[in-house]
Formats: sequence, C-alpha cells, structure tokens
Amino acid sequence: MVAVTSRPLLLRLRARLSLALPRGWRDAVLQVALWGLADLLYEGVRGLVAGRGDAALANAHAVVAFERATGLFFEPQLQRLVLGNHDLVVASNWLYVNIQFTVNALFLAFLYIYRNQIFYFVRNMFFVAMGMALVVHLIVPVAPPRMLPQLGFVDTIHQIAHINQDSGAVSLFVNPYAAVPSMHMCFALLIGITAVVLTRRRWLKLVWLVYPALVLGVIVVTANHFVFDALTGAVTAAVAFLAAKQVMARVRPAAWAWAPVGRRRVGSSAPAMAAAGAGQTGPGRS
Repeated sequence: MVAVTSRPLLLRLRARLSLALPRGWRDAVLQVALWGLADLLYEGVRGLVAGRGDAALANAHAVVAFERATGLFFEPQLQRLVLGNHDLVVASNWLYVNIQFTVNALFLAFLYIYRNQIFYFVRNMFFVAMGMALVVHLIVPVAPPRMLPQLGFVDTIHQIAHINQDSGAVSLFVNPYAAVPSMHMCFALLIGITAVVLTRRRWLKLVWLVYPALVLGVIVVTANHFVFDALTGAVTAAVAFLAAKQVMARVRPAAWAWAPVGRRRVGSSAPAMAAAGAGQTGPGRS
C-alpha cells in the first residue's frame, strides 16, 4: 500500500520539478556540465602559473608605477581609513570570500528558471570573459596588492579573518596571480547591468546599480585588487558583451540572442512549460 500511494506522489513531485526547469532536465544538466568544465579550465591555470611568482610581483610593481603616473595609486590610503572600522573590515572580508560564487550562482540560476530566454546570452558573456581572463592570466600573471606589504598594503583576509588564500585548502580555489583582470569586477558588471535592464522596480534597479561599486570597494579595501585591475575587469566585461551580441548572437540568433527570435518569456505559456517539463528541449538550445 505504501509503495502504491508513494509512487503517484513521486511522479507528481518529479512533474513539478520538471515544470520548474524551462528546458527540461537534459538542458539543465548540460548547463551545469558546461559551467563545471569552464570552471575546471579556469581553475586549471593556477597550476600553470604556480612557479611564476617573481614575474607576477614584477608585473604588480608595473601596475603600481602606472597608477602613480596616472594618479590612481590611492589604495593604501583608502585601506588605512577602512582599517579603523573593524566591523567594516569584517564585512568586506566576508563579502570578498562569499560574494563571487554565491551571487553569481544564485543570479544565474534565477535567470535560467525565470528568464530563460536571456540566460544563454548572459552565459555566453561569462564564458567569453572567463576565456579572455584565462589567456591573460597565463601570459601576464599579476600579483594582488596584498602581496606588497612594503607599500603599505594589509592582507585583511589573512590578518583579520585568519584565512590564508595562498596555502592549505583555500589555495585550491584561488589563483594568487590572477589580479588582472579583476573577475570580481567583471562579473559584478555583467550581473549588475543585466539585473538593471531586467528589473522593473526602481529600488531594485538602484540596488543593482550600486552592486558593482560595492564590489569595487570590497576588492580594493581587502587589498585583493588595484583600481587598475578593476578597470581591466570592466574592459573585459565590455568585450564579453560585444562578443556575445555581435558575434555569438549572430551565429545562433534563435538561441543566443538577448531576445531570441520566436521565443516567449518563460512562464507565459503553460503548454510550453509542460512541454519543457516533459523533456522537449526545443530547437537550437545548448
């Protein structure tokens, strides 16, 4: 009796879960696999640059020289101001450690489920940006300011949060010589601008407008990035947008454009949702 009554319950649960996936299970698994592969390639660079610490430090000093010549080298003074507020430093440390993965993953999951027709365009922007960063990190490794204590920088995450990004388990997820471009800044812009365009509520637009500025403050006051790094991150975001719009969307306009040809907004049609839940992935999606 238990087996008989539980089977319909499981079927109903599976049907509801399927309806929550706009393109069915197959496409959802494919997207997770693609992100896993992209992250594996991106993180794999860490091992290739592990022995290039001297070059990375030399490049960091070159960044400092550029900032001094252009009047941008104010990060040590800004950090000293923030260090006087312990709570602000703790909050900045927490945001730096958690914001990159958490906000990115939640926002992309939201797009996939509720704005599926936009997800693929945004995904492609992320992939282009990660590919560009991977190449730059390989060719021009750059150490973060936290590795230049002689210039007045304090590694707040290590000294205050007692987390060493360069050793132990944490180092498995951190490329210490990937300061340029700042992918924190790049991803914050890609997400923030996308959210501003999509949301209708003014207060939410304001939140997402402020989000990249918040990330900029966090990466600078924790001495994980120079302002120059953030600027290169912004350039990376701009190029990724142009590549997704002018190249990739033209290659597959029905699948990869911002407003795909012939596609409806997710949730606008119950039959379409039902078809997606049944595993019909539709033409041109990947």
